[in-house]
Amino acid sequence: MTTKTLVLEILEKNPGAYVSGEHIASELSVSRTAVWKAIRTLQSEGYLISAVSNKGYLLENSDVLSAEGIRSRLLPKYADTVVIVKTSTESTNLDAKVLAAAGAKHGTVILAEEQIAGRGRYGKSFYSPKGTGIYLSIIARLGISFSDAVMITTAAGVAVCRSIESVSDLCQRIKWVNDIFLNGKKICGIGTEAVSNIESGILESVIVGVGVNFKTSEFPEDLKQIAGPLFPKDFPLTRNAFAAVLINHLLDMFAALPEKSFIEEYRERSLILGKEILFLEKNVWHSAKAVEIDDKGGLVVEADGKIRTLTSGEVSVRI
Repeated sequence: MTTKTLVLEILEKNPGAYVSGEHIASELSVSRTAVWKAIRTLQSEGYLISAVSNKGYLLENSDVLSAEGIRSRLLPKYADTVVIVKTSTESTNLDAKVLAAAGAKHGTVILAEEQIAGRGRYGKSFYSPKGTGIYLSIIARLGISFSDAVMITTAAGVAVCRSIESVSDLCQRIKWVNDIFLNGKKICGIGTEAVSNIESGILESVIVGVGVNFKTSEFPEDLKQIAGPLFPKDFPLTRNAFAAVLINHLLDMFAALPEKSFIEEYRERSLILGKEILFLEKNVWHSAKAVEIDDKGGLVVEADGKIRTLTSGEVSVRI
């Protein structure tokens, strides 16, 4: 790890306390000048660090996304994961597609403090204000067929739920196929985009975009009744910490994809099974009953006395 990362770790381990530059330098076996440079770099990245003569450095409450802050919290088996953080971007999914086309490796992650043109499914805008959410896209190279693509979205949904439950006692539900709900409001959306080889039918790469309303408390008028925050503003968890947890779970889930062990958990978390729903097909809404989630993540519905399976599309249900 870099000196900057190690300095940040020491400050984070001493919340509310000043740590002298001499102590940090001794702990890391570096010069005090190196410590000062690391502090200046962290401050330039947005960390609120106070420096007081004869007392040292104090990391104040700040929640700034940083590649080092995330990477340092990843599981050892994912220590070489490429993590890129942008202050602002049009869309992390677009960034990931460019990187994937250039040969970026499996597991590469792109995050942004804000998206100025974030997109959900079917080109819908995704509200992505600065400093309150987690907007990330991860490149998955899994070598699966196009017919199995929906499994990636379902696996990501389970990964998000596991991540939340690993740091809280909150219970969420999944609205097929890609929305996570808490207390009747959407707190996360997942969007996947695939690049396939036409001849082989194999997906060369899949971009999995995850947008979490981490501590987003203010929404546009048209979203106030639909969307909500995952955590209140005073919840004692940083976005770096949660982003790392989320990446760990996503990579774990991708590794387990061939086993399909997550499908049963996805079913148990379903918000719609057994309920009357509406599904959109060719710009027309149809009434149906959600019957089952099949082993590939497809939604089995009963409509007009007939059973059919949906592998994509938009679903609406009264919550």
